[in-house]
Amino acid sequence: MNAPRPHDARLSVGVVGAGRVGAVLGAALLRAGHDVTAVSAVSDASRRRAETLLPGVPVVGPEEVPRGADLVLLAVPDDALPDLVAGLASTGALQAGQLVAHPSGRHGLQVLEPASRRGCLPLALHPVLPFTGTEVDLARLHGVSFGVTSPEPLRPVAETLVLEMGGEPVWLSDELRSLWHAALAHGANHLVTLVASAADLLREAGVEEPGRVLAPLLGAALDGSLRSGDAVLTGPVSRGDAETVKAHLDVLAHSPVLPAYVAMARLTADRALASGRLDPHHAGALLEVLGTVAR
Repeated sequence: MNAPRPHDARLSVGVVGAGRVGAVLGAALLRAGHDVTAVSAVSDASRRRAETLLPGVPVVGPEEVPRGADLVLLAVPDDALPDLVAGLASTGALQAGQLVAHPSGRHGLQVLEPASRRGCLPLALHPVLPFTGTEVDLARLHGVSFGVTSPEPLRPVAETLVLEMGGEPVWLSDELRSLWHAALAHGANHLVTLVASAADLLREAGVEEPGRVLAPLLGAALDGSLRSGDAVLTGPVSRGDAETVKAHLDVLAHSPVLPAYVAMARLTADRALASGRLDPHHAGALLEVLGTVAR
C-alpha cells in the first residue's frame, strides 16, 4: 500500500462538507501548505464558512470534489457518512490511490470499505474539539488530540497530517472507536448540560450571574478531577450525608434536573465507595434515600 507522504510534497485536497469541522480542517491543511482544490457546501451557512475559511476555493457538488485530489476529506454528519462513501464509490468519483479520510469519532475504517475496495487509502482522523466553524478553531487545534485509525502502512501519513494540522495523534483500533466517542460525548456534551442546568437552578435561587459563582468551583473541580480522579471527590454524596441529599431531592422534586441528579449521585456514590472515600455504613443510608426516588 503506497501513498504520498505529506511532508514530501504538497497534496491537493478536496473537502466534502463545509460544516464546522470540514471547513476548519480544510483551512488547517491549507495553512500547512497543502492545496485545497474544491469544497462542497449546501446550506447558506456552509457557503459563508467556505468563503471565510477557504477563500477562492471552488464550491462544487460532492461528486466533483474528489476529482484530481490526492486527499479527499469527507466531513459530513456520522449518520450521513455511510451513504456518502457508498455513493461516491459506486459512481466512480473516488479513484485508486487517493487518500480518503473522515473526521468522525464514531466511525473507523469500516465505513470507508466501499472506497477501499476501489483502491483508495482509508484514514479516520477525529479531532477532540468542540468546533465553532470559525478562525478561532485554527488556533485551538494546537495540541488537540486526534483519534486516529489507519492501516499500518499508512500510520506515517496519518501521523504527519495530524501534526501538520497542529494536533497530536492518539492511536485507536477500529472496534474501540465507539467507546472512544461515547467517552468524549459523555464528558463534553453532558458537561455542558450539567453546567447549564446548574446555572438554571442558581437563577431560580435568585442569583443574577450564575457564571461568576460557578466558574471558580467548576474550574477547580475539573482541574482536580483531570489530575487526581476520584481522589478529589467532595460534597454530600462522597461524605455520605444522607439528610443533605434528601433535602436536595425535596427541593428538586418538581425540577427536570431531578432524574439527572439522582443518576449522578448514584454513580458518585459507587465511585466514592470503590475508592474508599465513602464507608459502607454511610453508603447504605445514602442509597436508601436515593432509592426513594422512582427510577
